[in-house]
Parts: sequence; C-alpha cells; structure tokens
Amino acid sequence: MRQTAQQLVSEAKLRIREIDAAELLALQARGLPVIDVREPGEFAQGHVPGAASIPRGVLEFEVDGHPAVNGLRDPALAHRDQPVVLYCRSGGRSALAAEALLRLGFTEPLSLAGGFQAWSEQGRAVEGAAGQ
Repeated sequence: MRQTAQQLVSEAKLRIREIDAAELLALQARGLPVIDVREPGEFAQGHVPGAASIPRGVLEFEVDGHPAVNGLRDPALAHRDQPVVLYCRSGGRSALAAEALLRLGFTEPLSLAGGFQAWSEQGRAVEGAAGQ
C-alpha cells in the first residue's frame, strides 16, 4: 500500500503525544532534554534555547552510538525511560522521530505541536542567528 509522507505523519501522531510550548518549557525546566531534529543549517538559523541538535537522518544511529556517527552516543538520548521532547520546523519530522524512538524503546518521546514555526510565531525566545 502506497502512502504519502503526510499520511505517515498523521499515523505517527496517533501513536505519539504532542505537547505545546508551555509544556515544553515546563519539561525543560525539570532538566529533560529538548532535541531539534532539523538539519544543521536550520538549527544554526535559530532554535529553542538549550535544545540539542540531532538531525532526523542520524537520530536512530545516535541512540546507541552507531559507528556511522563515530561510535558517539548523544547524552540527550541516554535515558530511554524518561521523556524527551523533539521538534522540527512544523511538527512532521518530529512526529516521525518520536514514533521511531518509541520503536527503539523510549517510553515517552514527545513532539512539539507546530514545531519551531509555531514556537517562533508565538514570540518565544530563540537562540542562534534568528535570536542572536
């Protein structure tokens, strides 16, 4: 059965939990990791303060320190039994990323509804080039 990317995202959103910006800030204040799954260039243009950059294309490999990323494991992905917040530009890639982390044994991967676009439109703080 053929599916569009949007259908995949819609199905992923049925299996994961999306959160809003206020919940992201509350979780971040508790010390939980926030991961930007956009490409490095997107991250450099501006990101949620304190977010770690782990592009969607290598996320699954970084979980266990895959040789494709020099055997390094990102500390933001070290605890599979705690919540981890993911975001992208609009919420699609982060929903797919959260679903992938579920399959890898993460108990509570969360996706920021509306992504960085919604975050920015709400006038939230931004680090990097867009926020200087």
